[in-house]
Amino acid sequence: MAKNPYIILGVSLSASDGEIRTAFRNLAKQYHPDRNPDNPAAEEKFKEVSRAFDILGDSDRRRKYDRGEIDAEGKPADPFARQYGGREGAAERARQQRTPFGQNRSKGAARPGGPSAGASFDDLSDIFSDLFGNPKPRAQTRGRDVRYRMDVDFLDAVHGATKRVTMPDGRVLDLTIPPGLEDEQTLRLRGQGEPGEAGGEDGDVYVETRIKSHTVFTRDGHDIHAEVSISLREAVMGGKITVPTIGGDVSVNVPKGANSGTTLRLRGRGAPAGDAQDAGDQYVKLRIVLPEKLDPALQDFVANWDTGKEHNPRRTPQNADVSS
Repeated sequence: MAKNPYIILGVSLSASDGEIRTAFRNLAKQYHPDRNPDNPAAEEKFKEVSRAFDILGDSDRRRKYDRGEIDAEGKPADPFARQYGGREGAAERARQQRTPFGQNRSKGAARPGGPSAGASFDDLSDIFSDLFGNPKPRAQTRGRDVRYRMDVDFLDAVHGATKRVTMPDGRVLDLTIPPGLEDEQTLRLRGQGEPGEAGGEDGDVYVETRIKSHTVFTRDGHDIHAEVSISLREAVMGGKITVPTIGGDVSVNVPKGANSGTTLRLRGRGAPAGDAQDAGDQYVKLRIVLPEKLDPALQDFVANWDTGKEHNPRRTPQNADVSS
């Protein structure tokens, strides 16, 4: 038998909706499977807390539980439990004890010996109607939507992936990350939210994604950017170098006389943009890096390099006339 949801959440019978939500958030954060990997006890506690909030977090379901109409699992309670359970049960039992069992409440006439000693079928119907109530058809209600936030690896967002997420109620869902996912894009899982009532459609799950940063790549829309170091010789003489891309290493040509800041464009090697054939580009920015220990021969060459003495990389046509 499921435990009393008030006890599970550690709140009083008179707790406000805010107090219930606060208690649930604290417990859900404490026992969430993502914070307690490989801990079956914490996972079971998380499910128990979620079931309790499923009852007390909904004002209509909470009232039904308090009246004894549903049990701690949200299932319809035994008819006698509906009559005598919940917070109103004590008062109801006292009222029943003050009323002789053989009395027809609708007419106020007592029948000595109880209903079997002369009660008509209609009288029995009145008694059972009073005990079990006259069920009224419930209006269809759509289930509540559930919102979730999830971090996504940079390359998973680019290439697409399938991730498993644990929902607040303990369910595990497979979420498809589409290729080319953008930061803060919201994914929708139709019909995976809370169940509807009386045949109403189930709610949806909305997952807001946040893309993690990468140590090599950055992203601008569907274009990918990376910075690659080259040697002085490669900058002067040019040649082939290997650069990383989101699809693996590729060989590119460095033009002779390349400078730091020279950017090479690799067409179609960016993130997918809807159609797999319509992808962004990758831009490789070159950065000249000198050896940690300078070669004396190189120092002698530069010291006696007359053309190099005349070259001022900070002097451009735009700032040539700017005084120092």
